[in-house]
Amino acid sequence: MKFKLLKALCLGLIVLKSFFTSHEVKSQEEKIIFMVLETGLVKIETFPEFAPKTVKRIIELSNNGFYDGLTFHRVIKGFMAQGGDPEGNGTGGSGKNLNAEFNELKHTRGIVSMARANDPDSADSQFFICYDSHPFLDNKYTIWGKVIEGMHLIDRIPEGKGSNGQVLENPTRILSMRTKN
Repeated sequence: MKFKLLKALCLGLIVLKSFFTSHEVKSQEEKIIFMVLETGLVKIETFPEFAPKTVKRIIELSNNGFYDGLTFHRVIKGFMAQGGDPEGNGTGGSGKNLNAEFNELKHTRGIVSMARANDPDSADSQFFICYDSHPFLDNKYTIWGKVIEGMHLIDRIPEGKGSNGQVLENPTRILSMRTKN
């Protein structure tokens, strides 16, 4: 009797461990955005614990194909690469502004943050990826993720030649962005 009870208890623990492990793996996978560029794959870990509404919106836009075919329209070497504008010139968005979710994270190499106008609550779909540390941006822009693989591909995005880093010709395209590769 004790052996059957112990066996059932062990089996139950194995099932529970399997459930929580697969749930944890799935949860981890959902936190990663796979950005496919013409040059390769960039993986972005999202930070829903720091910017939950922003991450939810970016994932929604990504999985709905919003970013597919959009470009990095503003690139300043040593500073950042900005994309996510359907107009391709820094004036467009998805049509839904987000409230700022400033947090204690720092703008360091690989950080992904929301671009915005002067109003802190004007971020929409545009984001930028930092090439280096930029403390002057901290607590002024919503950080929502970090490049964990493929930063070398971001480094290779050609610098913009127009005013304020505007890319005038042959911009780097985002082929797709999804939470599942």
